[in-house]
Amino acid sequence: MRSETILTNARIVTADAEFDGTVVLHDGRITEVAAGRSHVADVIDLEGDYLLPGLVELHTDNMEKHFAPRPGVKWPSVSAVMAHDTQISAAGITTVYDSLALGDVHGKSDRVQNRERMIEAVCAAADRQMTRAEHRIHLRCEISADDAVEAVDKWIDLPLVGLVSINDHTPGQRQFLDPEKLKQYYKGKHAMTDEQFEEFSIRVTELHHRNATRHRSEIVSRAHARALPIASHDDATEAHVKEAVANGMTIAEFPTTREAAQASRDAGLAVLVGAPNLVLGGSHSGNIAAIDLVRAGHAEILSSDYVPASLMESIFKLPAAGIGISLPQAVRLASLNPAKAVGLGDRGEIAVDRRADLVRVRAVDGAAVVRAVWREGDRVV
Repeated sequence: MRSETILTNARIVTADAEFDGTVVLHDGRITEVAAGRSHVADVIDLEGDYLLPGLVELHTDNMEKHFAPRPGVKWPSVSAVMAHDTQISAAGITTVYDSLALGDVHGKSDRVQNRERMIEAVCAAADRQMTRAEHRIHLRCEISADDAVEAVDKWIDLPLVGLVSINDHTPGQRQFLDPEKLKQYYKGKHAMTDEQFEEFSIRVTELHHRNATRHRSEIVSRAHARALPIASHDDATEAHVKEAVANGMTIAEFPTTREAAQASRDAGLAVLVGAPNLVLGGSHSGNIAAIDLVRAGHAEILSSDYVPASLMESIFKLPAAGIGISLPQAVRLASLNPAKAVGLGDRGEIAVDRRADLVRVRAVDGAAVVRAVWREGDRVV
């Protein structure tokens, strides 16, 4: 990395404004943000492209598909992490919390069988500085699973762990309010017959009654003891939100109803919504549309969830949606706000003394094209 890099002729998007200007980087930090073009030698001319802060992703399970690209296939671990990292960084994400499921209502699914390989590979790649983006770990704790607490104890003290979420995907609990949508989803995704779905529902409901309350309490206690931020997941009712508040949670992931989203915001939780939901114009599960929560002021964070490119696409889609969201406001949803939610005060905006995590983007016929990415001043894409 050069000791100083000057990016000029850029459409700079800060936390509260956009303007044509210049950004100076030195030793991995932003040292100057100014309006107008620089005329010194050896500048990098961005040709009027947008310059955004590097995006911060708190919840993505995108890595899972690289470890199991087809049924029965176990892809080499480090290679899988690098393929995932390539997608993440090319999407303009410079800090990513890989959400790894500790348990699954489907038992020994690929995500459960690969979780140890995923965690070990992410840690190894980060330790050897192999990734373009900065990777951290988000432990998704499926509280109905018999080994949920055991799994948390095994990995919660890893240095990369930065977020814990409480999940309960028992059919009928949170994610699907419409029983027909629930049945349609499980039968379609897992090729279940009606009889198999009924047997599955009975089995996992029994697990929920046996484990959920106790595991929630124990995992929350462990997270608090380590000062880790905790997120709720798929809250649907005010009762769910009250439980999250009582547990000291600070992030509400993917609330499924307007009622839960509003209650979460009123209680001071940072509400996270899915960028794929926003891009597609609604929820594939039949729940509240993300754009409705953004319009109502109930959403504070965007997450790419299962499509890394959806984050940047959402940022540029929102200002054109006619709901009163400016580009700086949209950018905050995927940069400064998520960074603040997990205590990362050194990034997420283009401002002096922040990390030089930056993304060059060109808007082409409504599409947001990522043309370059810098992480701590080094160009990585």
